[in-house]
Amino acid sequence: MKTSVETSARHVHLPEDVYKQLFGADAEMEPVKELSGGGGFVDARRVTLVGPKKTMERVAILGPYRPLQVELAKTDARSLGVDAPIRISGDTAGSAPIKIVGTEGEYDAAEGAVVAKRHIHIGEEYAAELGVKKNDVVQVKIASDDRSLIFDDVVIRINDCAPLMHIDTDECNAAGLAGTVEGEIIVK
Repeated sequence: MKTSVETSARHVHLPEDVYKQLFGADAEMEPVKELSGGGGFVDARRVTLVGPKKTMERVAILGPYRPLQVELAKTDARSLGVDAPIRISGDTAGSAPIKIVGTEGEYDAAEGAVVAKRHIHIGEEYAAELGVKKNDVVQVKIASDDRSLIFDDVVIRINDCAPLMHIDTDECNAAGLAGTVEGEIIVK
């Protein structure tokens, strides 16, 4: 079975109270771009991330509101000076602390910075066809002219969508990818 493969660049997810702390009590998210698969969007506002070593400006906020999470590539984490563990999205307990700065305030997150583990969003029908379930691990083969590779340890996430794999910018660069590409799912 084939899957679309998209690169998920650094971004943050924010709960409503933190969003308002960063941008003001009357601030509301303003979608400027819909994301493929799942109903999410890119917000009009951006934040600055502050780590012990460096600052990263204009980091995207993804909506809608949800628990705080800062998703980085390992290169981003090293550059900022934070020890962000590789985790399934949403698993932030005991993850790296980071400061998030908006136009009206800042928030010192005691935890929340992670490197998102590569994963595939897949609908139940597709999962059944593949013979996989939530949290199973597969491989995805990416063919390219110069840097074909097989991603291992790809976690299955059940969502109501056609197969869609997310990788971070480090993984994208390792494969020499540009834009959305197609991969082949290999069930172990």
